Amino acid sequence: MTRRADELSPAERYAASRRRGADPQGIPQLDVFRERLTFRLDDFQISACEALEAGRGVLVAAPTGAGKTVVGEFAVHLALAGGRKAFYTTPIKALSNQKYSDLAARHGAANVGLLTGDTTINGDAPVVVMTTEVLRNMLYAGSAALDGLAYVVMDEVHYLADRFRGPVWEEVIIHLPDDVQLVSLSATVSNAEEFGDWLEMVRGDTVVVVSERRPVPLWQHVELSSAEPRGRPRMLDLYAGHVDPFDPGKNPPINPDLAAAFRGNRPGDHGSGRGRGRGYRGRGDRGYRGRGGRKVGDDSSAGGSTGGVPRRRTPPRFAVVDALDADGMLPAIWFVFSRAGCEGAVDQCLRAGLRLTTAAEEAKIREVVERRTAAIPPEDLDVLGFWSWSQALQRGVAAHHAGLLPVFKETVEELFAAGLVKVVFATETLALGINMPARSVVLEKLVKWDGTGHQPITPGEFTQLTGRAGRRGIDTDGHAIVVDHHGLDPQALAGLASRRLYPLKSSFRPTYNMAVNLVAQVGRDRAREVLETSFAQFQADRGVVGLAKQARAHAEALDGYAEAMTCDRGDFAQYAQLRVDISDREKELSRAATSARRAEVVAELEKLGRGDVVQLPTGRRRGYVLVLDPGEPGGFDGPRPTVLTQERQVKRLTLADVPGGVRAVARVKIPKGSNTRKAEVRRDLALRLRAAVGEAEARGTADGSGRAGAAGRGGGGQGRGDAASDAELSRLRAALKAHPCHACPEREDHARWAERWRRLKAEHDQLVRRVEGRTGGIARVFDRTLDVLAELGYVAETPEAPDHAAGLRVTSSGRWLRRLYAENDLLLAECLRRGAWDGLDPAGLAAVVSAVVYQGRREAESEPYVPGGPRGALARALDETQRVWSEVDDLEEAHGIEATGRLDLGIVAPVHRWASGKPLSAALDSGHELAAGDFVRWCKQVLDVLDQLAGAAPNEKLRRTARRAHDAVLRGVVAYSSL
Repeated sequence: MTRRADELSPAERYAASRRRGADPQGIPQLDVFRERLTFRLDDFQISACEALEAGRGVLVAAPTGAGKTVVGEFAVHLALAGGRKAFYTTPIKALSNQKYSDLAARHGAANVGLLTGDTTINGDAPVVVMTTEVLRNMLYAGSAALDGLAYVVMDEVHYLADRFRGPVWEEVIIHLPDDVQLVSLSATVSNAEEFGDWLEMVRGDTVVVVSERRPVPLWQHVELSSAEPRGRPRMLDLYAGHVDPFDPGKNPPINPDLAAAFRGNRPGDHGSGRGRGRGYRGRGDRGYRGRGGRKVGDDSSAGGSTGGVPRRRTPPRFAVVDALDADGMLPAIWFVFSRAGCEGAVDQCLRAGLRLTTAAEEAKIREVVERRTAAIPPEDLDVLGFWSWSQALQRGVAAHHAGLLPVFKETVEELFAAGLVKVVFATETLALGINMPARSVVLEKLVKWDGTGHQPITPGEFTQLTGRAGRRGIDTDGHAIVVDHHGLDPQALAGLASRRLYPLKSSFRPTYNMAVNLVAQVGRDRAREVLETSFAQFQADRGVVGLAKQARAHAEALDGYAEAMTCDRGDFAQYAQLRVDISDREKELSRAATSARRAEVVAELEKLGRGDVVQLPTGRRRGYVLVLDPGEPGGFDGPRPTVLTQERQVKRLTLADVPGGVRAVARVKIPKGSNTRKAEVRRDLALRLRAAVGEAEARGTADGSGRAGAAGRGGGGQGRGDAASDAELSRLRAALKAHPCHACPEREDHARWAERWRRLKAEHDQLVRRVEGRTGGIARVFDRTLDVLAELGYVAETPEAPDHAAGLRVTSSGRWLRRLYAENDLLLAECLRRGAWDGLDPAGLAAVVSAVVYQGRREAESEPYVPGGPRGALARALDETQRVWSEVDDLEEAHGIEATGRLDLGIVAPVHRWASGKPLSAALDSGHELAAGDFVRWCKQVLDVLDQLAGAAPNEKLRRTARRAHDAVLRGVVAYSSL
């Protein structure tokens, strides 16, 4: 009896394909696929497709723009040709949307579906594009959609290193049925073979196909300012002329002209008397010529300089863009690494009068903009800065960053792909995924902010960013340009650009949701075995030798430091520990004093009454104000009094405005019914305020001593007092002075060695713990995770269950947790279980969910405003959520588990206003710098959690509230943004 193809094992399918290939009558599907293409396949594409048709899994690692997605499209072709299913997964919704459009155009909308969590289109189609999270959820739920699945394409699989998305990749790879062929598409990583070895272990026969050669050559340049104040910027090649851009080697020699420019003199500036004319060719000149046979970046005015030494300045952005346009090197992507920098760059170009489009192109741009934004209400367009954005587009200039409204970003992408927008100033997020190739890529700096500080970009990041330069089939070459800036070292840049170091490291860790799903499906013991097959454990087992070697080197260095800090007068390690204890105690006291000062200021604010004339000794509103409304007492940061300044401005005070406290120095009678919106009322009250201040100063109740006292309190005097009276600190200081090493003349030299020893010892101890925890490390984290879940009642022991050797079962609470896939899954489950959100209306539920999912880009100066006041339902729910988080955090710390993310109230008020039906202008007017794109992006995450709550909440009332909250948030700009 003949079995169907879906009943064959991978090995049997492979053998069948080999027999078919040997049959002269059989036509390989690769040949059929090739006939439909308009271009020739490269060797690496052919190798990968042949392996795929032979029934083997493939890992393809190739540079950006090399065409590795062709292999994924061939998997789709094989599925359709064989009457099977194919899933095409991507890490982000934007990529899924883009790939869905591509495949639907190729295979017809009836054959292609889209699933992105908040979007469902034709989900039963034979080819479905989805985010990786959706597929993970399908696997845990045992979805019927998995029946008949033959191929899974995992695009941008190097996202596996991403801290938040990465673990999902490994879950999918581990849990996919064995008969599903996996197609992994990755950027060029330096450990592709290691990743391929792991895939071979968990998925079976896997072919690794690596291509490091770009389809379009990439030339590296540095853009310098002109020697003349208004001269044209100069572009010089980075490498010497004989360096092969395809294979520059390690630390390739740099262009002598560039080296001379950075030393302060250039060939041709002096010496033989020959200047650099338009036909000058110096050493290292690769010979590239722009329009009119002129060398790119050559400027006749650049040859002269004062004393033969050109003055290096960072060339203006608009001047660089203008030069690129003149040399035919547009379109370009300019990476700025800052949202404000992107917007500022666009403004600079507009102010400089830069125009890169023709009248016909402007008309086409207006047509696309009107079509794309037709659904946006006119009143929202003003809030979104539509007019300046549209004007910039019509001139061929745009910004692209996460703070931009998704519809605006999509419009920029469409116009750039069509060649209508010529330069896009972008943050690094554009380097990942979205298909926007350019002829040139410009890097403004080689450092970026990582959330804690400015860090140099890595060789892998440099490769990823510049990889977009050079459009396959359009450009004969691409250009990567680094703009001269302070601290730029051309030799270091050459080393950075020539290294292709992009290692793929696992970020896998067991989550609470993963734990309950695994226990429910396979039991504890089998779950531990599954987790031990993760790429994280695979790398851990391989890396333990290197860690042990590093630990031995640390131990030798510690011995040397210990010897260097030896003191003949006593135990210097003991003395150094006393210094550390004193520093720690001082910091502890300082924190306590700061908290006490904050409480004092809150108390002072609570004493204020209507009509009080208040002196603000310090802070950004320093001076005198009149209290119009003392505000509500209590709350997260005390009352927020509404005041009138001497400049007739009505403001609301927060703790950030009064770090030094407040002093009531006089009182003014405010007539009943005074409407401070009227200018004449504000003018009259301001006159009364100034008069009262004058009288107070005459009486001496508002003199300089009052200011100094308050300022002293705000400046840390209280902290010094606490330190002076603290018994423990006094004891430590006395012990330090009494120690024999205190009188050593070489004490500070010993102290420096002791500090080095202390820091290295901390690193060494951490390294030793890592070495000890390598073997079985993932499973131990899983065990600790289950211990937390058991203590909270999400899993329980069932010794009578013979099929679960570990005797664990998932409780009813655990069944709710199985349906919560958000990052803070346990916090969500605990809030549901304890009924913390049961009394909320839809807007309140959306707002409290935002506090769980939101992560601000920077710490707020003060606690944000909470709608409903400190005693309202939302404030009470937030208080309860904070208490739940604190208990979960303590439990995680006790079990040695990475802590659940803190609550952030940064968008509570905007989300509440939006879910209450307020317009976009009201939602964004929250006292915080909240960009429209950020608001939409976070609303999408709120929607995702609300959708989960609608199915996971333990009672019907809350499920109904979640559905209503979902509908309330999904409107306006949030609803018509496809990301």
